[in-house]
Amino acid sequence: MKVYDHKHIKNIVLLGSAKSGKTTLCESMVFEAGITNRRGTVEEKNTLSDYHEIEHERGNSVYATSMHAEWKGYKINIIDTPGLDDFVGEIVSSLRVADTCVMLINSQYAVEVGTELIWEHIEKLQKPTLLAINQIDHPKSNFDKAFTAAKARFGEAVVLMQYPVNQGEGFNTIIDLLKMTMYKFPPEGGKPEKLPIPPEEREKAEALHNELVEKAAENDEALMELYFEKGNLEEDEMRKGLKIGMMKHDVFPVFCLSGKRNMGSGRLMGFIDNVAPGSMEMHPEETQDGKTIECTPQKPVSLFVFKTLIEPYLGKLSFFKVCSGSIEVGKDLLNAQTQITERINQLFIMDGNQRKPVNKLTAGDIGATIKLKSTSTNHTLHAPGFEVKFKEMEFPDPKIRTAIVAESKNDDEKLGEAAKELQEEDQTLHIEYSKELKQLILTGQGELHLAVTKWRLEHVYNLHIHYEKPRIPYRETIQTQASEIYRHKKQSGGAGQFAEVHMTILPYQKDMDTPTGFNIRGKDEIDLPWGGKLIFYNCIVGGVIDARFMPSILKGVMEKMEEGPITGSYARDIVVLVHDGKMHPVDSNDISFKIAGMQAFKRAFLNAKPKIMEPLYNLEVLVPEELTGEIMTDLQTRRAMIMGIDSRKNYQVINAKVPLAELDNYSTSLKSLTQGRASFKLQFAEYTPVPNEIQRTLEANAEAVEA
Repeated sequence: MKVYDHKHIKNIVLLGSAKSGKTTLCESMVFEAGITNRRGTVEEKNTLSDYHEIEHERGNSVYATSMHAEWKGYKINIIDTPGLDDFVGEIVSSLRVADTCVMLINSQYAVEVGTELIWEHIEKLQKPTLLAINQIDHPKSNFDKAFTAAKARFGEAVVLMQYPVNQGEGFNTIIDLLKMTMYKFPPEGGKPEKLPIPPEEREKAEALHNELVEKAAENDEALMELYFEKGNLEEDEMRKGLKIGMMKHDVFPVFCLSGKRNMGSGRLMGFIDNVAPGSMEMHPEETQDGKTIECTPQKPVSLFVFKTLIEPYLGKLSFFKVCSGSIEVGKDLLNAQTQITERINQLFIMDGNQRKPVNKLTAGDIGATIKLKSTSTNHTLHAPGFEVKFKEMEFPDPKIRTAIVAESKNDDEKLGEAAKELQEEDQTLHIEYSKELKQLILTGQGELHLAVTKWRLEHVYNLHIHYEKPRIPYRETIQTQASEIYRHKKQSGGAGQFAEVHMTILPYQKDMDTPTGFNIRGKDEIDLPWGGKLIFYNCIVGGVIDARFMPSILKGVMEKMEEGPITGSYARDIVVLVHDGKMHPVDSNDISFKIAGMQAFKRAFLNAKPKIMEPLYNLEVLVPEELTGEIMTDLQTRRAMIMGIDSRKNYQVINAKVPLAELDNYSTSLKSLTQGRASFKLQFAEYTPVPNEIQRTLEANAEAVEA
């Protein structure tokens, strides 16, 4: 395979809501470029990108898939991404290495919630973006509505490059406003016939062409002066202005096409290789220490690993972008995170599941290698002596959780190994055993995300598992002061056990004054691993308890705080004062004072108006305006506190605080209420007291379990 230099490589990512036609467009693009000799379809399960068994079963993309097209002297690396927010991790990693985003918009539905969510990531990275309104051949296509919605959402930067002459089932003609040419496609699609713009379209086309010229000119002072001088710009001058505007995020060109009928994909690729910026023109890659690395082959080699895939029978496949220099087979590179040397024994260009070996890849290119032992997603590999560590990707927080249980205890170890591999592949998936809840907790982005994970555990790893409702990580605390004396005495022949502890506890508050009425001799301020504080005061005078036993009393208190007196949940925000006691010269020891400290704390806790605290989460719901009322009604049944409602174009953003206990199955409920037209984000906010009736229920449940 030809090795392309850094000036002739373009990296694009196809983005858009589910069913916007990304995978189908990919098929047309690689077919047009001659990479394949026939176009596959999602229905026939023979597309180049959606090749995994789970994708065939579900009929939509689950993984981001890399492929390439060679078009008129350029290599275009294409990454096809899932359209569902459940697989947002694939979108984030693909965006990281792309130079240009191609956002597909379904001409029937215009800007959807999925488009909104993806746009947030594009704006964060300020990636050059073009819009492609797809499925113009659909009977319900409405190009004008889709374009108007795009302009309303993305602003005046949206500008037409093309428009359809005859959308709908008879679609076969577009007018290109850059070239001022009409393209008429044959029934089977492919290469169009170039025709003059007909008289009935001339006035409209010229008006839109002038808008495009103005948009190209306003991005560069020299071009603006030229435009004022001549009243127009040449095609190459327009290309220059459009590229500058795209790189500034001030121009979003709009194309129209039918990916299914292969009408318009070639013109789209022509614009990508002629106008869309490549890696060498983009902002230099940022490092973790704030430096930048230019994309040039003249520097030592450095790679950024943006994706990991573990394939059966093949092992670990690492996808990377060459950020500088050139990488050749047989090179040794140092991992900046692990400081372990990795040898690149094989290099590939990936077209779906097809591995095409190459001997060399240069700056700006995207490739893959296998069997890197100590390298994972977000890692940097670099030439020895060229120390660099690229800024890592940030992935969204989990939205949903469940408890995962292997049906056979014999599979627990195998489940742990599978979990490690799944997390290495998917940075938005977390599987961790909770000591507090005594459950293996799986967190992800949505019900579908968890369903796909279950499918993989069962079909790829041959594990029989089921999901259970996860427990809630409650916290316990107190509301008033209480004192208690506990004497531990045990005699069983020989040396016995004896300890007596006098203890007072009170609620901790930030910036509270030091307790009065006690002779404070020592203080331990402990930031608890599960949140909150423990302040432990030694108030012993006269040596009634030897100082060497105070750590044992503290240990007893901590053990009881790890398994709170009411429900067994962690306790927090408590001040403990040990102010008196007794000891025996022979029978007192560390274990005796630990037990006495634990029991004194427990009894005092139960007399200090104990209160159960529940985790409260910030919930943000993005919903179409007409469905806001239904969402609000549902939230009220979940004990939500509505914090405010903001407008975002045609959508409403509802901000609320909701108890975690009320968010079970919220993802499913939201999809049901809105037919999948809404999305949400979750972030932990704080712990807050549960209502009294809920506390009584939790106490009764805990007592029943103990009984």
